[in-house]
Amino acid sequence: MLTINFHPFQNLETERLLLRRIDVNDVEEIFSLRSNPETMKYVPRPLAKTIKDALEHIAMIDAKIKSNEGINWAITLKDDPKFIGIIGHYRINPENYRSEIGYMLLPEFHGKGIITEAIREVVNYGFHKMQLHSIEAIIDPENTASEKVLLKNGFVKEAHILENEFYDGKFLDTVIYSLLKRNHM
Repeated sequence: MLTINFHPFQNLETERLLLRRIDVNDVEEIFSLRSNPETMKYVPRPLAKTIKDALEHIAMIDAKIKSNEGINWAITLKDDPKFIGIIGHYRINPENYRSEIGYMLLPEFHGKGIITEAIREVVNYGFHKMQLHSIEAIIDPENTASEKVLLKNGFVKEAHILENEFYDGKFLDTVIYSLLKRNHM
């Protein structure tokens, strides 16, 4: 079985981005992201209603890193340490050498290729540092922007599962995209 160890925490860099550890100083931006109905449109989770909700989210992320169960990074621009989004290996399945990635970006940064660039680096980390065999992303079938960035990064559609998640009084479909290490660019 795969052994995961996120200690010491490793920042990641791309041409334009620094992916760093999330901390309590990011609480306002996390709240802004998770309380916004537009950014949460395709995330079947309750909206953050208070700063306390955002702090609890940060604590959950930190606890997953400490227990080696998941790792998330704050997405920042290299010339500005301010949090603009989040990306990470949200759910890890060590017995199958597989993880699920997730990502969100503040709306003012959409359409600039930031998530595409961040995914590329997080996928590299997953395959080379974590020694994963495959990485998946589970998205809402209507989330065409997310589908585009996954396809740009070499992910392929693996499944469209009908009404497999119940949230907010209705059944939702999910689509699974995946990338195998051997197919990684």
